Amino acid sequence: MGRATAHLFADEGARVVVADLASVDVVVDEIADVHGADSVLGVETDVGDLDRLESLVAATMAWSGAIDIVINNAGVSMVTSAFQDDDEFESNWARTLDINLTAHARLVRAALPALTASGAGRVVNIASTEAIVSTAGLAAYAATKAGVIGLTKSLAVELGRHGVTVNCICPGPIETGMTAAIDADAKQTYARRRVPLRRYGDPEEVAHMTLNLCLPSASFVNGTAIPVDGGMSIRHT
Repeated sequence: MGRATAHLFADEGARVVVADLASVDVVVDEIADVHGADSVLGVETDVGDLDRLESLVAATMAWSGAIDIVINNAGVSMVTSAFQDDDEFESNWARTLDINLTAHARLVRAALPALTASGAGRVVNIASTEAIVSTAGLAAYAATKAGVIGLTKSLAVELGRHGVTVNCICPGPIETGMTAAIDADAKQTYARRRVPLRRYGDPEEVAHMTLNLCLPSASFVNGTAIPVDGGMSIRHT
């Protein structure tokens, strides 16, 4: 989803900073080949590390002199079961919270001076429908995604007076690296059973909603949590 979002924003004329643990150069090269080297900056970072997040913001400001939009898209899904070994549970729980929730708050705080100076700052946090309906054994993932919705609402109230809107998206079953390991037949069966549109979504479909929340036409949209799930979260039978 991050890759699709970076491409879409670059296609729309934005100068894009791509930040990730890996694959940064691949995405940067793809965008630069189409829009030129000045359109994109790649920064290898670990969003679970506060110092590296602050370095990411500093590198962005040095490159562009401004930050108008922050998209918190990084995430991990690690097993956190009530029946899990204690050490593994504690490690997975802490890492999931650092990446999926704490990093969102930290990055917004680090970028806040630039966002408020923008005059029309935008923050889009990527949550999940796991905040609405949950899967056994993913306690930390579900807790962080619910936390992202709460964080979004709180920041929306606090930052609105400074001209910054904060919204979040709750993707459902999407064809991503995180779901790549799921058997294709199992995906098809799940989609037919649970998703009214009877398919998995594409990353581009999430990217377009992300873009929509950053357009001038969405300037009065603030504090929302929007499912992009083909209707999965509203289906009862």
